[in-house]
Amino acid sequence: MEKKKNWILVTGGAGLIGSAIVHELNLRGYENIVIVDHLGTGEKWQNLRALRFADYFEKNSSFYDELLQGRFDQVYPFQTIFHLGNCSDTTEADASYLMENNFLCGKKLVEYCRRRGVRMIYASSAATYGDGEAGFQDREEQVHVLRPLNKYGYSKQIFDQYLLQRGWLAGVLEGGASFVGVKYSNVFGPNEYHKGKMRSMLLRCFEQITQTGEVKLFRSYRPEYGDGEQVRDFLYVEDAAKMTVFFMEGQGLSATGLYNIGYGSTRTWNDLARAMFAAMGKPVKIQYIEMPEELKARYQYYTCLEMEKLRRAGYREAPLTLEEAARKYVAYLRKGAHLGDEHLLDHD
Repeated sequence: MEKKKNWILVTGGAGLIGSAIVHELNLRGYENIVIVDHLGTGEKWQNLRALRFADYFEKNSSFYDELLQGRFDQVYPFQTIFHLGNCSDTTEADASYLMENNFLCGKKLVEYCRRRGVRMIYASSAATYGDGEAGFQDREEQVHVLRPLNKYGYSKQIFDQYLLQRGWLAGVLEGGASFVGVKYSNVFGPNEYHKGKMRSMLLRCFEQITQTGEVKLFRSYRPEYGDGEQVRDFLYVEDAAKMTVFFMEGQGLSATGLYNIGYGSTRTWNDLARAMFAAMGKPVKIQYIEMPEELKARYQYYTCLEMEKLRRAGYREAPLTLEEAARKYVAYLRKGAHLGDEHLLDHD
């Protein structure tokens, strides 16, 4: 495959979605990629081993300052930035930490893009929709009525509002800069072991079935939902990456504004558990447990993203079903593989 010369910055490039985006870029011939992340003392570094990229920088405020000041202009003339380098912990209690990571650093990237005519595709979140009372439609005019349920969701919401209030999501700016905010739903797949308590329920199911042969799900406390019948919009990480990279090529290049990134239909937690039991060849055994008291008041029973706007923009590929994705994910997990390690899956 011919290597493409575009220079691309991926913040959060060692994370679940970020590493999948780098993998997708590699598949399309892009290797002039610079990754920014914080690897710490855990095993997150393993997500980078199979990826091809030109350089790596540790995430800190000085990197964003140096980028804005032009330190890297001659060496890395970026044309596209994928900004996923945020705190993604929905239970994070330190609002100041969230504002520093998810808002202030993002503002520096926005200014960099405005000065240099760069396209920026950044991670917003479905958490901005709150309890869903205002719907799950990715319409810019609806942003002001959304009420996130936690500090994480608000840190994403305020960044969307910052761009909207200045008109920077409405089209290509003078000088060529443009911005797309992508609202991810419940994304799961390879390269999420490092996420600890924030790892997906599919990974938790794999671990529970392997260790005990059963899966534990929360009971329902609303009469219209049975136990385990609460619903979500589940999306495999490779599909999330394809949808995101869509915005840097072809028809997607003309899109600006906010876009949902999800499957577009609901599945229950029971469906999820059954899909993992089937993928692992094990009998279904589900135990329903009490929900923590502090979670009951803010628990979402329904999430389903409206996907028509992405389709109107020109995205046509059908995502994997929950069952298809579960089978593929289990193949990775059984081999201990990461995205980019497909060669490991060719041998038993």
